[in-house]
Amino acid sequence: MKRFSYFFGFALFVYLCTGIAQIRPEERAVVRRFGEVVAKPGPGLWIGLPYGMDRLDRVPIASVRRVPVGYRPEAAEENPAGQFVSGDQNLVNVQVTVDYSVGENPDDLEDFVLSRERCDLLLARETESALAEWIAGRNVDEVLLTGNGALPLWCLRRLQERLSPMRLGVRVQQISVAYLAPPDEVRSAFEEVNAAQTNARAQEQRAEQEANRLKRDAEATAFQLVQQAVGTANAKKVQAQAESTAFVQRWQQYKKLEATNPDILTAIWWEEMGRVWLGFKS
Repeated sequence: MKRFSYFFGFALFVYLCTGIAQIRPEERAVVRRFGEVVAKPGPGLWIGLPYGMDRLDRVPIASVRRVPVGYRPEAAEENPAGQFVSGDQNLVNVQVTVDYSVGENPDDLEDFVLSRERCDLLLARETESALAEWIAGRNVDEVLLTGNGALPLWCLRRLQERLSPMRLGVRVQQISVAYLAPPDEVRSAFEEVNAAQTNARAQEQRAEQEANRLKRDAEATAFQLVQQAVGTANAKKVQAQAESTAFVQRWQQYKKLEATNPDILTAIWWEEMGRVWLGFKS
């Protein structure tokens, strides 16, 4: 009987110890007492009621969880999911990875604990819906050419809008495209089209570069001609100003000589005519 009392006391002590828990620095906890949330303790020692009365759920708030969504090449035959229809009725295989963590708002911790078991499933479902929406609004060429860059940004905003009313308590940090390609049956045709488009873009770039070079050469030639024209005009202007000044000075000299010698104009005429005749003789 005494041994039974010791055993019962020890069992009671162990049971009461189930209400003691150590919460690590990178964790937060939610305590539910008979199903109702009564506390959200931070790091440190927590003492509550024993198991069956209190339930303590630890949540590593610093960890990032990853959910793959969509097409899986390694299991394409068993699981053909992840094939989406583009706006021009073509099939595209897409797989993305969704990285998420617990939200930072005070209520996010409780929401995440209550919905943790279905969180990945809901994230995958809503991500597939967002992927289908984005792909259906574009033709297959645009999806394949711009999907790696444009799809993650658009899907990240759209997914956060979809998840907000569900109160999952999570924040989507990043969405990245892991696989994006047409079905294997038509991949070679798409690769040929992509190669042709790449070649066409390369030719367009070379033509644009050549056009820019010709434009720069024409602008340089035009600038040089303008500078030459400006220089010639300035030289003509200086020459004209010099000739005008010389003429004015000679006219003023003639006026002075005319006052003392009325026949000075005749003398000047004969002097100039003499020079002309000498020119004819030579």
